[in-house]
Amino acid sequence: MLTTGIHCPERRLAWQAVVVAGLVLLLFAFLGNRLLDFLHVSLGAFRIAGGILLLLLAVDLVFAHPTALSSITASEEHEAQRPGDTAVFPLAILLIAGPGSMTAIVLLMGQAATDLARATVLATLAACLGATYVALVLVDPLGRLLGVTGTNVVARISGILLAAVAVQFVIDGIREANLFGSAPP
Repeated sequence: MLTTGIHCPERRLAWQAVVVAGLVLLLFAFLGNRLLDFLHVSLGAFRIAGGILLLLLAVDLVFAHPTALSSITASEEHEAQRPGDTAVFPLAILLIAGPGSMTAIVLLMGQAATDLARATVLATLAACLGATYVALVLVDPLGRLLGVTGTNVVARISGILLAAVAVQFVIDGIREANLFGSAPP
């Protein structure tokens, strides 16, 4: 029998993971650029580095070869096995709010030149977190519906789209860093 409501352990775990990940990503959204300034890292350099990291994640998805960027290490898995709050680690911090999403939110907020653009980025973040919550709650039914092949197809299509976003970040970073002279008009 399926328990419904936020008091169901699976739903509570999903809710906690999404809330913690959301807070971490909001922190990076609002303070990420200040952190870069403090470290004397240009947004162009961060765009290139972030694009490369996102590209590595995309390759993982397309070729289904998880690396440390998209999966947890043996020591992290061991830590997650201990009694405690798995909503925070590895779900929220590492899998939902991992290197790719932290990089993406800093880059997108850095590109947002107006209040409307920043609000759009934050609304998109909220929508993504909402979709993540729904996916976590429905992971078993979705897995049964899609099957292994369907899950692999979704992961590979997502990987291809993520690769395109990653390459665009690299191109924008190179353009902003002016590595090859002035940009064409």
